[in-house]
Amino acid sequence: MTFLSILCALLIEQMKPLRADNPIYAEIKALALRMETWFNAGHSSHGRIGWFLMMALLMVPTALIYGILKHYNLFLAAFAWNVLIVYLTLGFRHYSHYFTSIQLALNAGDEAAARKLLAEWTKQDTVGMESSEIARLAVEKSLITTHRNVFGVFFWFLMPLGPACAVMYRVAEHLARAWNEPEHMRNEAFGQFAARAFYWIDWIPVRLTAVAFAVVGNFEDAIYAWRNFAHRWTDEAIGIILAAGGGAMGVRLGTPAENAAKVLPVDAATVDTSDEEPDVLPGEEPNVRALQSTVGLVWRALLLWMMLLLLLSGAVWLGAAP
Repeated sequence: MTFLSILCALLIEQMKPLRADNPIYAEIKALALRMETWFNAGHSSHGRIGWFLMMALLMVPTALIYGILKHYNLFLAAFAWNVLIVYLTLGFRHYSHYFTSIQLALNAGDEAAARKLLAEWTKQDTVGMESSEIARLAVEKSLITTHRNVFGVFFWFLMPLGPACAVMYRVAEHLARAWNEPEHMRNEAFGQFAARAFYWIDWIPVRLTAVAFAVVGNFEDAIYAWRNFAHRWTDEAIGIILAAGGGAMGVRLGTPAENAAKVLPVDAATVDTSDEEPDVLPGEEPNVRALQSTVGLVWRALLLWMMLLLLLSGAVWLGAAP
């Protein structure tokens, strides 16, 4: 049921993508804002209470409905419920229109349009950016978004509570951002627990995503970049994804400002492979071709996940057969 639920949800999303500004997401964001307003009194313990209450309000009904449907052997209804939850929690095509439009704009040489689209997508100041920097940011945003909207959801949907765990992952990811990233929330104690909770919730999925990128891409460069450069990002999870993803594609991601790497204009062949820590990531500077490479990497990683899920589902089915 798990494999078919994910497969059906992916097919439905390909035909009718769920917009990122849909009413259900809007209600969850509004609830998170109300929780912050009600509980934020300047202490991390208040953020912990708000986090657990938010999770209970969304996870318990999801788990109860699924449990009741299974208890009464309503397998078709339980399957439909699984598909609905996966469809709502996956976001494979939420932002793909931005990535595709940026790729088309850069291919046409319209850097102004690409900068405008990138600014709308990342909420960053893109004034004066050159095509290589636009391509780099688009690739980085795409890899991170794909992990958090697809592969992380896959992992948690495989857990015993299934749909409730998928909801937990996506809500935890949103709270880690909503209670820490806005200007008025930075350095606030209230969001510390949400950030720490998502770090541990995402600990295994991040590494599985990096392994998937390595398997379907350049394995040696992906592992090399992961081992030697991932820790240079301030955010460990982002560092792992971008180091492994960039290495798998042969693209140099990250900037000195992010403490990712000392990006120097040297050829990859001059990378120091001695015992000392290297200063330069392997690979080339991002360009328009890197956008197409990203599409291929993501799709191959998705197919790898689906193949492994099919094998796992088949093993479980054979084990349960009389």
